[in-house]
Amino acid sequence: MKKKIAIFGSTGSIGKSLIEIIKHDKNNFEIILLTANKNYSKLLNQAKIYKVKNLIITDKKSYEIVKKKKLKINIYNNFDNLNKIFKNKIDYVMSAISGIDGLSPTFQSIKYTKKIGIANKESIICAWNILKKELNKNNTKFIPVDSEHFSIWSALPNKKIINNVDEIFITASGGPFYKLPISKFSKITIKDATSHPNWKMGKKISVDSSTMMNKVFEVIEAKNIFNLPISKLKILIHPESYLHAIIKFKNGLSKMIVHETDMKIPIFNSIYENKEYYKKISKLNLNKLNNLNLKKPNLKKFPLIKILQIIPEKFSLYETILVSTNDTLVELFLKNKINFISFPKVFESLIKLKEFKKYKNKVPTKIDQIIKLNKLVQLNIKSIYT
Repeated sequence: MKKKIAIFGSTGSIGKSLIEIIKHDKNNFEIILLTANKNYSKLLNQAKIYKVKNLIITDKKSYEIVKKKKLKINIYNNFDNLNKIFKNKIDYVMSAISGIDGLSPTFQSIKYTKKIGIANKESIICAWNILKKELNKNNTKFIPVDSEHFSIWSALPNKKIINNVDEIFITASGGPFYKLPISKFSKITIKDATSHPNWKMGKKISVDSSTMMNKVFEVIEAKNIFNLPISKLKILIHPESYLHAIIKFKNGLSKMIVHETDMKIPIFNSIYENKEYYKKISKLNLNKLNNLNLKKPNLKKFPLIKILQIIPEKFSLYETILVSTNDTLVELFLKNKINFISFPKVFESLIKLKEFKKYKNKVPTKIDQIIKLNKLVQLNIKSIYT
């Protein structure tokens, strides 16, 4: 019997990678639903190739354009119609919509699937306590798709082993400015900050990598997923991006997880769970293993890493403040409203504002609460800098 799956964000890099995997194994999968925001032409092409009968297009203008085509498939404008699409629990949902926009669809889909792969960072950072409760309630299995967290998850199969963890090292490429002298940071351009040396990524995540804010968020994700204190989670610079995590156990042993810079590897394993072999598997790269080149990050170059020192250990709405502040500042940077060298100082000054700090003591209880706070933060910051 074919596995029934849905791909949220099928026109993005994660979604396209999953479809590429399915292309080589069409006989074992049936795609029930594909979703996109504006890229309806790509979405319609995917639907045609894989005979998908349900589409969600969240951008209203794009939705209206497709609706006028009067195609013989179901087309929806939001995720409130999932109960019409999923009559029974499907086998797998890939949640790959980027940003806060992916939060509500991720939550809504949990009760309709046996297993969910989450690539949406914001869901895990801002709403993990809410999602975990929903996962348990519906007996839905969760798999993290981000390369570092999937690596850790694959090496920690149960709670007993997690309890034996002494510390975990999450690796970072260092982005485009790892070797750049601080004296030249004032000359960094948008083009410089959006050119990653190892990974093909969108502009937003490329900027996050250049400031290393992406690693701050990955540490928060790991804290939530594996229920570990931040003090047990460390960042190491590893320019080759071959080693993704090191797990040191209390018994003196350590595990290192390596794989090539190919997101299809964690995506493939999230859907197959080691029951198949990856078709493009490469030999262990001894040259890279002999040159791991691990270093502690330079906090003068990447001061945003120090934000981890003020993250509450318990779930709070302050994480939403961090995400929203970063999203807004990246948007302003990409519009030339602020420069790169001032980014960390502006960030730190904003998250220390009294009206934002109060959220350290507030626990998220509803998805709408997070979405409203995100909009509030964005409006406040834009009123200052635009």
